[in-house]
Amino acid sequence: MENVADYREIRELIRTTGGEAFQNCFQCGMCDVVCPWNRVRRFSMRKIVRQAAFGMTEIENEEIWRCTTCGRCPQRCPRDVRQIDSGMALRRLATEYGVFPENVRPVRAVSGNLSTQGNPFGEPREDRAAWAEGLGVPAYEEGMELLYFTGCYFAYDRRLRKVAVATAKLLQKAGVRFGILGEAETCCGESIRKAGDEELFKRLARQNIKAFIDRGVKRVLVNSPHCYHTFRNEYPEFMVHFEVVHVSEYLLELVREGRLELGGGYAGRVTYHDPCYLGRHNGIFDPPRELLRRVPGLELVEMPDTGIDSLCCGGGGGRIWMDTPKAERFSELRVRQALDAGAQVLVTACPYCIANFEDSRLGLDDEQSLEVKDLTEVLAEAL
Repeated sequence: MENVADYREIRELIRTTGGEAFQNCFQCGMCDVVCPWNRVRRFSMRKIVRQAAFGMTEIENEEIWRCTTCGRCPQRCPRDVRQIDSGMALRRLATEYGVFPENVRPVRAVSGNLSTQGNPFGEPREDRAAWAEGLGVPAYEEGMELLYFTGCYFAYDRRLRKVAVATAKLLQKAGVRFGILGEAETCCGESIRKAGDEELFKRLARQNIKAFIDRGVKRVLVNSPHCYHTFRNEYPEFMVHFEVVHVSEYLLELVREGRLELGGGYAGRVTYHDPCYLGRHNGIFDPPRELLRRVPGLELVEMPDTGIDSLCCGGGGGRIWMDTPKAERFSELRVRQALDAGAQVLVTACPYCIANFEDSRLGLDDEQSLEVKDLTEVLAEAL
């Protein structure tokens, strides 16, 4: 009887933390069929949901941390179980009790860094705009066309800073009046929320919202699909509404208006990877491809598992900060798919995808046989 009471208590806790939809599951197993984990190892989201329904979840088990929130199972679920919400509820419980398996423990350090410096790396907040030194990028002022919200990876990661630079140069070439927040910019909080730390997400969100309101921001431009998703779909929970646009949408807008010309050309065969949070979660599939097709000399080829069925890179849901054995990385499969498609360049539009693909590319026999680039890097070269 004591165990039953415990199970009921856990089930109620899962419900109150946002996982009530688990009770809709009738165990069809479709989630397991489409889950990318089952390409590299055995994993059952169906089992996790079933255990949650009975309050028998083992929050100390690493399995509840595997979901990359890629969106494949909610997309195919016939009963709207909302597996991502259920998974987040379980992680909130684990976070509340301080239960982190060994491979997940880096998340604790990330939470500390976000709390103190506003970025997952623990880099100084005052260095957030260091990427823009010498580029003549101003601080945002009310009345500018848009705020360029750089994002943590593009601001601090040595490889990904090149993407921020390329973006700034494209905007300047088109004569766009834009600015940045610099050290007033804070992590959007999307990934730490998916990793279970709801309170930290709220603190980060409020900091950004205050910075936007204080400066009269109306339109926000982002590179990261995770920032895009958060600003567009989650910040409205705080009763604020800013127009958010992904860089692929905005650059296409500039090209169509004749403000940006891509006449320089780009020689090579390119394939495009749809990031989960840009494509499947938010429906942006065509703008990146249309931009690439407008570049003279560029040959665009498609891989398997594209569009709505794109293969996750493995970095969502906070997994970018967790330890994943090489043999279990989805990015290894994706890089091989790009090579098999005959691509010379694997292009995407997400910092997590680029980071994971760069790691997997280094494992190739000839690491120069495939380049990994952000969409903006290709377009900047095509000016």
